[in-house]
Amino acid sequence: MKFIVSSLKLLKSLQALSGVIGSNNTLPILDDFLFQLNDTGLKITVSDLETTMTVALQPDMVEGVGEVTIPARILLDIMKNFPDVPVTINVADDTLAVTLSAGDGQYKLSGHKSDEFPQIPVMDDTAVWMIPADVLANGFEKTVFATGNDEIRPIMSGVLMEMKENYLTFVATDAHKLVRYRRMDVKSDVIASFIMPKKPINQLKNILGSMADEPVKVEFNRTNASFVFGDYKLVCRLIEGHYPNYEAVIPANNPNQLVIDRQSFLSAIRRVAVFSSKATHQVRFKISGQEILLTAEDIDFYNEAKERLTCSYTGDDLEIGFNSRFFQEMLNNLDTEEVRLEMSAPNRAGILVPVNNANTEEDILMLLMPVMLNS
Repeated sequence: MKFIVSSLKLLKSLQALSGVIGSNNTLPILDDFLFQLNDTGLKITVSDLETTMTVALQPDMVEGVGEVTIPARILLDIMKNFPDVPVTINVADDTLAVTLSAGDGQYKLSGHKSDEFPQIPVMDDTAVWMIPADVLANGFEKTVFATGNDEIRPIMSGVLMEMKENYLTFVATDAHKLVRYRRMDVKSDVIASFIMPKKPINQLKNILGSMADEPVKVEFNRTNASFVFGDYKLVCRLIEGHYPNYEAVIPANNPNQLVIDRQSFLSAIRRVAVFSSKATHQVRFKISGQEILLTAEDIDFYNEAKERLTCSYTGDDLEIGFNSRFFQEMLNNLDTEEVRLEMSAPNRAGILVPVNNANTEEDILMLLMPVMLNS
């Protein structure tokens, strides 16, 4: 089998797939790209057994048909160093030796039989959603940072996708923080939900972000989900289990409300957090009148910081502590100029929401549990 393809076109496809390849694969074949050439074109596949991803390419020239797996690391390393030139890949039918030619250079590497490469799961009894690529990308981007890493509760290591009649919701939580991202402009007759693992989410959001509003076909059953868009297809195993009742933990009555410039707030927390305890990352928020005083201290090293900011505040004077790392993550994942922090008591969760969001079809709510203040 032999084909000619643009080096940049091939590199872009290989890089898009490479995130699926694990660092400690149990099967050596999983360190390879699977190349399948036939009359309709070229298909490249990667898998880690849990996630399988393919891309379809149309080479400039095709000669023969066949399959071979090629070691991913060495192929990526050589492709990164080519300018935009035609690359010829020739695979010997008997030995599976791979010869790569570009310009005056010729490079040889060993191909492997494709017999042991995992098959894409066959999905039965599926349901389908059609979701714009930018909605999926934003939903994953705004929530995946809030997922946990607790092996005892694997459901919290993924993102819940939940379709209701009038909106689509993405939810992530690690029990300390929670993010609910809702889109009112996505509807479906298929009312269902499933929990997406973190790895395929990161794989998808990196590619979907550049595809604007192109529709993505999301097909799923109880165990697997597939995402088909452009020349790509990703199939992944879902996380099994019942997601916690996230609505029950969102406090409904929050009379103390603070509105503040997001970037100024974020910068001040970053500065003050440098002086916080490395164990708790605690920053104290003391709010009174139209001011908020941020303080942090690390008593082990006698470090202390204070910074005062003006804000718009309604409610009783309040003193509450938050994990500064979590708070920064949340502010970084909001886009509006101003944010509103809603609170009820020092021992109850705080709610962070954007103010004057330009996208009226978007509803974002971020929840953060407080940390106990030092006396």
